[in-house]
Amino acid sequence: MERGKQGGVVVVVVEVVDEEANSGIICGAVKKIVCGGQSGVWTASVIILSIGSWVGRVGPRPADGETAHLTSPKERLETVRQVLSEVPLIDGHNDLPWNIRNFVHNQLADFDFEKDLRQVAPWSKSAWSQTDLVRLRQGMVGGQFWSAYVPCESQHLNAVQLTLEQVDLIKRLIEKYSQHLQFAASSREILEARERGRIASLIGVEGGHSLGSSLAVLRTLYQLGVRYLTLTHTCNTPWAKSSTVEDEDEDGGGLTAFGKTVVQEMNRLGMLIDLSHTARATMRDALRTSKAPLIFSHSSAFAICNSSRNVPDDILKQLAANGGIVMVTFYNYFVKCGSQATISDVAEHIYYIRNLIGVDHIGVGGDFDGINKTPRGLEDVSKYPELFAELLRSGKWNVLDLKKVAGLNLLRVLRQVERVRDDMRTAGMTPSEEYLQDSPDTTGSCALDINSVQRVMEV
Repeated sequence: MERGKQGGVVVVVVEVVDEEANSGIICGAVKKIVCGGQSGVWTASVIILSIGSWVGRVGPRPADGETAHLTSPKERLETVRQVLSEVPLIDGHNDLPWNIRNFVHNQLADFDFEKDLRQVAPWSKSAWSQTDLVRLRQGMVGGQFWSAYVPCESQHLNAVQLTLEQVDLIKRLIEKYSQHLQFAASSREILEARERGRIASLIGVEGGHSLGSSLAVLRTLYQLGVRYLTLTHTCNTPWAKSSTVEDEDEDGGGLTAFGKTVVQEMNRLGMLIDLSHTARATMRDALRTSKAPLIFSHSSAFAICNSSRNVPDDILKQLAANGGIVMVTFYNYFVKCGSQATISDVAEHIYYIRNLIGVDHIGVGGDFDGINKTPRGLEDVSKYPELFAELLRSGKWNVLDLKKVAGLNLLRVLRQVERVRDDMRTAGMTPSEEYLQDSPDTTGSCALDINSVQRVMEV
């Protein structure tokens, strides 16, 4: 803490640890503190600032809780870059690992992440490629959930094996480019990566079919570093309903009893539960079952675009009560329900969700490298600062709002998930030993019924 006098006013600059987001984040709120002085004890209102100063900028940097009225695009971008230098921008979903499998068969020897892939075939020829280290740095990305995705066609076949291969790929990618990337599996490790100037790299598994209906596989994925599971992708699992069957009768429920056990086991492990791609009934069941906040890693507002991949108002309200977040996605067909969209259209989803449930429940989940139609102005991972500058353009956002959307909200949710895990461990909660009977994963033509095999003892 530093103290000084300026015109009879006590000026105090303080660095504060935000408990909700774990250590290292500057709160950026107005606090009441007691300051000692020669004239006695004074009560002063102090704006908590980061130690980094607003040097070399034109005009004052808006305080965290102060609405920013910046008229020029340059001023808005300068403010955004300062914000993103203080708080890690954490994106909820990127499908680069699947593109590496598609294009080079997971052979990292044939992949140069440090190159601008817009200049490298076959990436340069693909509408599905929007990510490389050059553009991640330009976009000031501080944290990324890399998706371990495998197609629904692998369900009941080799989904578990393929998923393990994708997890292995992500970890090898992080290790190969360790000057830029740092593996993270907790809120604290995200901040540690930021302090070292690395992009915190987390793993999310996209689709419950990757479990093979096995809690043992779920636990193994957690031990390998997976920190969220999307309950379904574009197919139902034997225990959860997907958004692709939204037109079917929802009265039967979204999660079976085993599906609810999956949610409870994820709570016990400390794994984020992702509801993107799930049916509304699955969303509701998960929200009722979970003891920890939930996320939508890449979804937007149904009221603006009525895709089943987006979140309706009643569920957004339940999500706010749960403490979770929706990480707004950029796919044109989920933004404008058509092939054309703009950066302003994405901002409109963020405005809508903020007005409905508050800024504490919003993040960003671009779904880059998993989409082939991107909004004008948000063409790739280099464009995140422009999105935050677009929010500032309205004159209704302040610096603290931007910090929350960028990463503070996700850090808070992850920390709360970790606290629920710790509480359940303290309470003596043990791993669930439930299993799903009569599932195609265990009784299908490609599965061995292990219970029917008698071990032959050699004498």
